[in-house]
Amino acid sequence: MKMKMDNAFYVELEGIAGGLALWWNQGTNLSVLHFDKNFIDTTISINGEEDWFGTFIYAPPYEEEKQDFWKRLGTLRDNINSKWCIMGDTNIVASPNKKYGGAPFDYNNAKWYHEFLERAYLMEIQSKGETYTWSNHRSEEAEICEKLDRVLSSPEWNFLFPRAIAIIDVAIASDHAPIVLLTNGVMKKVKKDFKFESKWTLEEECSHLVEEEWIHTEGRNQRGTFRVKFRRTKVKLGKWSREKFGKNRASANDIVSKIKDLQDGPLQSENAIKLRDLKAELTKKTKLYLQSQGPSGKVAGR
Repeated sequence: MKMKMDNAFYVELEGIAGGLALWWNQGTNLSVLHFDKNFIDTTISINGEEDWFGTFIYAPPYEEEKQDFWKRLGTLRDNINSKWCIMGDTNIVASPNKKYGGAPFDYNNAKWYHEFLERAYLMEIQSKGETYTWSNHRSEEAEICEKLDRVLSSPEWNFLFPRAIAIIDVAIASDHAPIVLLTNGVMKKVKKDFKFESKWTLEEECSHLVEEEWIHTEGRNQRGTFRVKFRRTKVKLGKWSREKFGKNRASANDIVSKIKDLQDGPLQSENAIKLRDLKAELTKKTKLYLQSQGPSGKVAGR
């Protein structure tokens, strides 16, 4: 899949393990300050707003490495009054209510994490969506679910973004659920400009529709005729495109909703089979939708 982003930064694999990637678009002024196999530390300014520190992490899963990781992370900010936000996989179950199934909660395992939060004066940002961010996707007694992925921030960062919220989305192709950080608390709907898609020219229906609308408006007052023709044709083309090319996308959205419903409840053996089948169907629908987008499609594939 090609990520349609303007800039990228990578931390290379060590053998066949690890590796980190960070992408960002124009309008975001981002500079990488420090990095290693477990984090990328940056300064960020979006659309010319005030700078803040953003650190993107993948904490080590191994007990013997956890203490060193949280100590290293704590040395990034000498000033505890920094506007600092940390986002990613902490690989820590922070409290007993953030875990379902498996071995009992390990207080010692969370010790370094809580000491880091206290030392760095950070707190977890409120999240909405799924209760857990990781699952082993097994059924019944073998099921384990944990909240491992988080967004952490300092009071100064919270003052800069008082409405910030983290959205935990549905896990599809990974055993981790993706997290979306909304600094303004809402996902703004942007009105899309009309764009003629090159793939439409491959469809005979398209030329017939344009011709029909153009003829339909003939004979009217010449003043504003072109504007009227264009507006009516634009509306008809948009409706036709949604009906012809939007079926796979709508179907994929329905499948995502079904996956979410199954992931919200206890994973019985029959539900595990349904989840597997739904994810396979979603992959198929997504491929069909990407194919329908043609050379001018807006969706990136990987």
